Amino acid sequence: MKLPPQIEFHQDIRLLIYRPKGLINEAEINRVIGVIEGIEAASQEPFNRFSDTSEAHEVELNFQYVIQASLHRRLTYKGRAAVKSAILATDSTLIHYARLLVLLTEGSSIKVRVFQDRKEAAQWLGVPLELLVAKPVGGGDQTNHKNQR
Repeated sequence: MKLPPQIEFHQDIRLLIYRPKGLINEAEINRVIGVIEGIEAASQEPFNRFSDTSEAHEVELNFQYVIQASLHRRLTYKGRAAVKSAILATDSTLIHYARLLVLLTEGSSIKVRVFQDRKEAAQWLGVPLELLVAKPVGGGDQTNHKNQR
């Protein structure tokens, strides 16, 4: 599966990493949801998620969209194995929307937590910190990417 440059999928450890740059808007979130749902449909195996929003500098979202997108994910993932979604956010607007996502997914199979510290996110996800610090190789097929240390 060809992935956008902001997304890596580490099949070996079942982890999707999303690193948006610049603007986060509805089109961007829809694209990421499409990638996640594509991987879910293709593999049927659960995988955790890490969103590093440290290079996102503008947010054009609203509560209605965030609620709608969150409920869509909650319903489409219903009945599946539990997964973790860690969101690294330092921008107050992104923290606010991420916390809303935490509330909207509460009680579902998608466990969302917001972090301001990358090390804590790595510990919660059970992955090496270096993996969350690494920059994407850039576009292309990364579905078989191995963690190289």
